[in-house]
Amino acid sequence: MRKMPTHLPDLLLMLAVMAVCFGTVAGFSNGKVTEACKSMVPNHGHHSSTKANTYSITVDKSKFSPGDQIKVTLSASKSGTTYFKGFLIQARDTGRPSADAVGWFTLVNNTASQLLKCGHTQGSAVSHTSDAKKTEVQAIWNSPKNAPSSVQFMVTVVQHYKVYWVKIPGPVVSQAGVTPGPLPSTTTSAETTAPSVLPGPFSAEGCGTRKSCLRDPVGCDPETDPLCSYLSFTPEGQTVLFELSGPADGYVSFALSLDKWMGNDDVYLCVRDEHKVDINAAYVAGRTHPVPAAESALTDMSWRTSDGVIQCRFRRNIHIPQDHNRFSLNESYYLFVANGRAENGMVHRHDRQPLISTFQKVILGPAENLSGSRSPVLIKFHGAFMLVAWMTTVTTGIIVARYFKNDWPRSALFGQKVWFQVHRALMILTVLLTTVGFVLPFVYRGGWSRRAGTHPYFGCIVMALAVIQPLMAVLRPPPDSSRRYIFNWMHLGAGTMAQIIAVFAIFLGIHQQALLLPGPWSTVVLAGFVVWGVVAELVLEFHSRGHFKIGNKDAEDEEEILSNPKDQSNEGTLFKKVVVAVFLCGNIGFLSVLLYTISSV
Repeated sequence: MRKMPTHLPDLLLMLAVMAVCFGTVAGFSNGKVTEACKSMVPNHGHHSSTKANTYSITVDKSKFSPGDQIKVTLSASKSGTTYFKGFLIQARDTGRPSADAVGWFTLVNNTASQLLKCGHTQGSAVSHTSDAKKTEVQAIWNSPKNAPSSVQFMVTVVQHYKVYWVKIPGPVVSQAGVTPGPLPSTTTSAETTAPSVLPGPFSAEGCGTRKSCLRDPVGCDPETDPLCSYLSFTPEGQTVLFELSGPADGYVSFALSLDKWMGNDDVYLCVRDEHKVDINAAYVAGRTHPVPAAESALTDMSWRTSDGVIQCRFRRNIHIPQDHNRFSLNESYYLFVANGRAENGMVHRHDRQPLISTFQKVILGPAENLSGSRSPVLIKFHGAFMLVAWMTTVTTGIIVARYFKNDWPRSALFGQKVWFQVHRALMILTVLLTTVGFVLPFVYRGGWSRRAGTHPYFGCIVMALAVIQPLMAVLRPPPDSSRRYIFNWMHLGAGTMAQIIAVFAIFLGIHQQALLLPGPWSTVVLAGFVVWGVVAELVLEFHSRGHFKIGNKDAEDEEEILSNPKDQSNEGTLFKKVVVAVFLCGNIGFLSVLLYTISSV
């Protein structure tokens, strides 16, 4: 395999993150907004500003004939906001304002503006090329041969990501000798009633009887617990009322999904924006930034923020046939609940692994308390296998090999010494558990995880050493070989290195987003786990060097002369057995606590 430069993983990670982040905003900042041609609404996840805009659109003539050209100018008022970043200009038939754009444009400055194909006509709209600040843009509109009797110029202007105005009405121009018809309404479906403020916090009262609830921790109440992640839904006639609450700096959200993997999901976002909360529906096509719905499908929206908690409530219809990204609520879905940061109204990746319901739930089904987990089952097994392998079987196998070689000299197990068979069985089990545990995250992720830090790198080293160890054992020279010491040192060195790196990897693993154990006590338990094994080995090591003999030297010498060597051997073996028994009791105790914690997250 070609050696990878040490800086290359970090560079690739940085480029991947930049690509994702750029992909989430590039559709807006570069002006490639053909998906907004019909509605002229930016997919920014916010409502059109209710403040009076300070922009104007003017033309150099009010009459035209088919084939004529009209200069259109969009400018910012000198007395108001003196710039804008994005825009979309179209000409619409005054008799059919919801139809496709009319005519086509010619650019005056192709650095600041570009042509878009809206409908069937190339160049029927003009938009920005970057998010640089602008004070004025111009374009030439070309009248088609089959032009309607009158057209009105409309523009959507973006001041910045959260503040924009949709379909600002411009001048109406008409064909010579034709009287202009009535002006069209400039109200869009995206301009919905602003959400109201909730009078108080949500309550878990009625969960399981009047409404279905998904909560983390299990049984928590958002009215009294600020760390409670809470989703409830209540069918009411042809609509469903949703309530969402959770600790977050930027947003809380939930999604309806057909599986337990992010992608092709119906998403609902409650995004904190300074002193208010924006509530929007969105769609996630893959492991990407959610794309807000062009038209709001939500009603009766309200929100509340307090002490780092975001709460929102809204209602939506069971069926929304006009929006194929909105799932029908009479079917069963997995429920995802997530929270994270938001900046200027744009959501970032969730801070923790989402809370995912254990089973699919029919939204219109009977009320029940739903169970869920933030850790996938495959990742739980990964953590459990690695803990058993590197905190129990390895440590026990090493103790047996180091301190029980000279015990049971006349006893054999399947033709080999007892210590050797026990050691070999435990190490084979370690390799098997490590191999299966190593594969599971790749199966779950579908490849390498870019957000797991150094944990997977340590895991790969441990896996390699775990495979090398039995290969060295198979190829070892005979005990009386002059080169046997080389094997002994290599076997000891590789095993010790694997054990140390595995412990580091486990400490990193319990803080991974996919298996985040509650802290700091889980870290303390794991540290106690490690210390317990170290203490047991130290006790056995000191005993093997004769440091635990009691009494003065003369008494010890007299005891050695008068006592039977066989009795001394039995006494030493009994001591070691007691130490190992105590070690195993404590080891299994620590292991049980961590395995139970893993099963509970």
